[in-house]
Amino acid sequence: MPPPAPPTVLVPSERAVVLLSCVLSALGSGLLVATHALWPDLRSRARRLLLFLSLADLLSAASYFYGVLQDFSGTSWDCVLQGALSTFANTSSFFWTVAIALYLYLSIVRTPRGPRAGRLLLAFHVVSWGVPLAITVAAVILKKIGYDASDVSVGWCWIDLEAKDRVLWMLLTGKLWELLAYVMLPVLYLLIRKHINRAHQALSEYRPILSEAHRLQHHSSMADKKLVLIPVIFICLRVWSTVRFVLTLCGSPAVRAPVLVVLHGIGNTFQGGANCIMFVLCTRAVRTRLFSLCCCCPAPPPAESLAGPPEASAPSRTGDSGAQVDPDELPHT
Repeated sequence: MPPPAPPTVLVPSERAVVLLSCVLSALGSGLLVATHALWPDLRSRARRLLLFLSLADLLSAASYFYGVLQDFSGTSWDCVLQGALSTFANTSSFFWTVAIALYLYLSIVRTPRGPRAGRLLLAFHVVSWGVPLAITVAAVILKKIGYDASDVSVGWCWIDLEAKDRVLWMLLTGKLWELLAYVMLPVLYLLIRKHINRAHQALSEYRPILSEAHRLQHHSSMADKKLVLIPVIFICLRVWSTVRFVLTLCGSPAVRAPVLVVLHGIGNTFQGGANCIMFVLCTRAVRTRLFSLCCCCPAPPPAESLAGPPEASAPSRTGDSGAQVDPDELPHT
């Protein structure tokens, strides 16, 4: 890797945009946590995983906010602390994002139930919290976290660019898991979508004898569209940090381009806001209840449209045992 480039100077307008992104992301993550606490009947297993992702994104947004606000010019105790918190939260967010995709895949395609599902959730907790914590503690003890001249960040601290093995630690503390997520998320969601499409075809054969078939197909179609957006939004937000990481490795002066800096700052900090838009503002079940709460109107009575349609059992064709889609395991639409 070439010698570290001169520091990337953040102008006030760039800092203001990234700080606003941090605030919106924190508010979005907080709203996701609040909806989970307010309405127990919406707590599907997938949304419980979304809760833990929101907690990681909330911590990430808060730590990034402090880093951008300070705009560190050297390694200090608060630089190391902020870098450690953002490293842990950001890496944990990667793990929880992939965990949700994996859980939806297993729930829809492999249909885990009972003790198996409980063990899977426990494994997600151990990996998604434990691995980032172990990596972060190791990086702090070995003094790898520090000032990075904003070439691989936007004002906050991450891996000290003066460390000889800085590339290895950049990979371990984020980039390796980010790159793996780029591959795993599209693959898992494409497999889910393929399976749902097969379920639609199987269901259409029995539509004349199933009173709820049309509603179940509509519900699955809406969830299908939302599943496609998850990896697309993740990649669109995160790709800019990867671009600047590659430019830093190449020693390119383009790493300091203002547009790239702003996109990197928004992409790294707005994950919580994007999840809120998708799973709160664009989710009819939650949006309806929020509107009723804000307008001080009585909440609508429990209805099939809020919790998802009842499960319809369609006879499965031979070799298509996973054709039925459990609405509880899909993001509510």
